Amino acid sequence: MTPTQFKSHIRTSIANEALQIALDNNTQRRLKGRAVAFESLPDWRERRQRAHAVRADVIAHLEEYLVQFIAKVEQNGIIAHRAQDAAEAIKIISEIIGSEPKLIAKSKSMVTEEIELNHALEAAGHRVVETDLGEYIVQLRGEKPAHIITPAVHLRRHEVGRLFQEKLGIPYTEDVPTLTNTARKVLRQVFLTADVGITGVNFGVAESGTLCIVTNEGNGRMVTTLPPIHIALMGMERIVPTLNDLALMLSLLPRSATGQKLSVYTQLIHSPRRADETDGAAQRHIIIIDNGRSRLQHSSLQEALYCIRCGACLNACPVFRELSGHAYVGVDGSIAPYPGPIGSIVSPGLLGLEQFGHLAQASSLCGACKDICPVDIDLPKLLTRVRAGNPSSETQNAQSKGIGLSLMSRVGLKAFGMIASSPRLFALSQKVAGIGTRILSPFSQWMWIPAFTGWGYSKDFPRFATKTFREKFQYEVTIGTEIFKKEKEENKKADAPKTQSVNLVERFSQELEAVGGHAYRVKQNELSKRLIAFLNERDINAAMIWDSISALNESYLTKAGVRVQRSVDPTLKAGITGALSAIAETGTLVIPSGKGQPLSTSLLAEFNIAIISSSQIVWSLNEALKNQEVRNASAIALVTGPSRTADIEMTLTIGVHGPKELHVFVVDD
Repeated sequence: MTPTQFKSHIRTSIANEALQIALDNNTQRRLKGRAVAFESLPDWRERRQRAHAVRADVIAHLEEYLVQFIAKVEQNGIIAHRAQDAAEAIKIISEIIGSEPKLIAKSKSMVTEEIELNHALEAAGHRVVETDLGEYIVQLRGEKPAHIITPAVHLRRHEVGRLFQEKLGIPYTEDVPTLTNTARKVLRQVFLTADVGITGVNFGVAESGTLCIVTNEGNGRMVTTLPPIHIALMGMERIVPTLNDLALMLSLLPRSATGQKLSVYTQLIHSPRRADETDGAAQRHIIIIDNGRSRLQHSSLQEALYCIRCGACLNACPVFRELSGHAYVGVDGSIAPYPGPIGSIVSPGLLGLEQFGHLAQASSLCGACKDICPVDIDLPKLLTRVRAGNPSSETQNAQSKGIGLSLMSRVGLKAFGMIASSPRLFALSQKVAGIGTRILSPFSQWMWIPAFTGWGYSKDFPRFATKTFREKFQYEVTIGTEIFKKEKEENKKADAPKTQSVNLVERFSQELEAVGGHAYRVKQNELSKRLIAFLNERDINAAMIWDSISALNESYLTKAGVRVQRSVDPTLKAGITGALSAIAETGTLVIPSGKGQPLSTSLLAEFNIAIISSSQIVWSLNEALKNQEVRNASAIALVTGPSRTADIEMTLTIGVHGPKELHVFVVDD
């Protein structure tokens, strides 16, 4: 694809009115949500720098951490595989699945898009179903995701309505809850009957062998809990050293990705289902994929491997916000698996500079992507290195190729480089340009300027500064220093840790309500009566329940006519569980698997009911992860509200694949 063809592709996206409306909706809501979420994290700047340091350390010592991680994973009973490239990864997965046709339920994974896994499995006769709502929509359309986080960001609700009418046979509707509920019904059968579940991995924890998977809809939990075989694919760079480091990353990832303090479902998987457990995959595999990452690690683009795939740089980028991911295409016309600023580095870095190197030109280098990155990746610097066309070198030189640029642009940049390398010549040219543009700017619309540049056609020449930087610097430095000092003091005050005591029960209740859950504070002797009244009000006469919930007297339930069921039954409306702990800062329940404690109880029913004591509430995720039982459990579900999605036109819809309601009874000790 030539530069002219790429620009033609871009113009097509810009001219698509429906696409522009969809992208504007995504941008406004994502950026606003992110800003609100980070307001509750006054020390986010320090956390960002710590996260950068953690990622830098991991990439610098990647093989050591991988050896530690694999040893711990295998000790936990998960089968680990390493794949050098896409072909080897697909071969390993095919051998695990077998030759007989299988139904495969898939949770959203960018690595599987990168290696084109679905295509390979379908060619082998398997049925692969994407279960994330956005991924399911684009799969029905035969498309690739248009965004790392929101795959169907390019579509309007009327397009989804027509799609569901055609593919699923429902009456045409633009009502988003109805469309979401339709997908819930169809995909529920896939979850319950799938032979294999495939997921990605957000983070792998080296010290404990933990697989961390972050989702909102509940499909990730379904895919890892119900099918007998679970296969997880992880890019080799997605390691963090400790659970403390994981807590740090989880304080930044959901805020950056979706504007949440913590995603609805954060899974911590340590092992396959144990002998005394009734759910969870009996066999777990993790495939650790290189596919160009080692090459990237030893190049000048190494910092791109720090990325935690939050998608924030896409939302901030003024170019992506006009194009969407489908405009980022390779030389052969194929859509890049990773779009936006980070994708314009990762796609050529992993899959070839010749194929995707020109994508780095789709950037204004304004720096918005760096400012918003939660791990402080210097994306503009990396984009310029891709543009230079020699990312395997630590330094760029005069022989840089200028990938993706026309001949005229390369000649112009070379001339600019000659002028800019001489301080005197640059200062002189700035003065001349300043005088010239002040004369010509009012008449630029009548000047002959090549149309492809845009100057005089869609924009006017900017007026160059008549003073050089050095001339302005001496005047402004004093004022700037004073402003900086003032802002620094204000930031210190804003970032100072809060010393006042916090009522953990009240804060937990407030945070839970904020994410759509409900909390009820009760005394021990009131619990059974309040619970029975709750069930009666909702016409619930049967419920799945854990074997032992210390605060609950089950005899009261049976006397009141509520059937208590231990086995998992997806037809029941309610599931009642306990919890290991609860997190006040985010309104999160920490629910472990174990004997008589199936995770399905908190997943399959429409109503998720949890009973905890007030003494189980801790302040932060970091505190919750210090509990040794977190490491001992085969799996942990961190639940923050009922399941949710915003995959259709950024319309928040509660109740997707997981429970539609979450109710927590907090028993005073």
